[in-house]
Amino acid sequence: MRLYNDYLKDKYGCKVHRVALDAGFSCPNMESGGCIYCNSKGSRASYVVPSETIRQQLETRIQYLRKAKNAKKFIAYFQAHTNTYASVDELKAAYDQATGFDDIAGISIGTRPDAVDREKLKLISSYKENYEVWLEYGLQSAHDRTLKLINRGHTFDDFSNAVKLTKEFGIPVCAHVILGLPGETKLDMMATAKKLAKLNIEGVKIHLLHILKGSGLEKLYKEGKIGLLEQDEYVKLVCEFLSNLAPDIIVQRLTGQGSKDDHIAPLWALDKIGTIEKIKTVIGGGQGPTKSFDKSSGLRTEQSRNTKQSKFSLRPL
Repeated sequence: MRLYNDYLKDKYGCKVHRVALDAGFSCPNMESGGCIYCNSKGSRASYVVPSETIRQQLETRIQYLRKAKNAKKFIAYFQAHTNTYASVDELKAAYDQATGFDDIAGISIGTRPDAVDREKLKLISSYKENYEVWLEYGLQSAHDRTLKLINRGHTFDDFSNAVKLTKEFGIPVCAHVILGLPGETKLDMMATAKKLAKLNIEGVKIHLLHILKGSGLEKLYKEGKIGLLEQDEYVKLVCEFLSNLAPDIIVQRLTGQGSKDDHIAPLWALDKIGTIEKIKTVIGGGQGPTKSFDKSSGLRTEQSRNTKQSKFSLRPL
């Protein structure tokens, strides 16, 4: 296993910075209330000004990163909402705004498995000649009962079919998953990892269940109906989750949190760097942080029968 940053650095000879974008698309799931962990911003990065064009967003952020980080290469990351939820012509007009920059190395497109088809994938694959292209699918869980509970609006079969179709076009897939979802046991989470391994996806982003202002989870959390993971619990789950994935997978994210203005809980999630260092330490066999995510690094699958569920009292699972 490799970290995405290391993979990109090896390929391009320098650190490659992702620039999150809001292309102004919506989400097909919003009509049914949206996912219960999401708010109206649709995972928009805090630095994004949605009134700006895609090109303006790129120019502003690239200029900042060049000055602040001495950055040289960038990934245009279509992050907010569902970035294939439009006609092919509209999508092309949006994606094309990310081209024409000398230092743009790649394009990553975040979307849903029920919002792609052959024509859209054909368009996306056309950028592979000049860019590192990734398609990021929100899965969150491989269990349909969980997907229904969190109001994802699709099934695991929808995800599986989208992955298989995407592979026909030679586009690498990164799956997003959330650990600590309501009602899920550790065995449930590990089952998700094993199903991803069978699909041979190229990348994964692991998220922590956290509470955002304006999300469906906010009210439930304040009513005491949602239980959240402690930092050490999350670290152990991530390490075991990784051990069940394919050995050559690229790990694009180990944790995540909302912006400080939107983030409600858990507060420890705001210590992103500290959490990542703890994960690296565990994977390194307790010998301190390591960049290697190889299975020979001391990471082992724990055969546990822990059936502790995340607290959620609205319905039995």
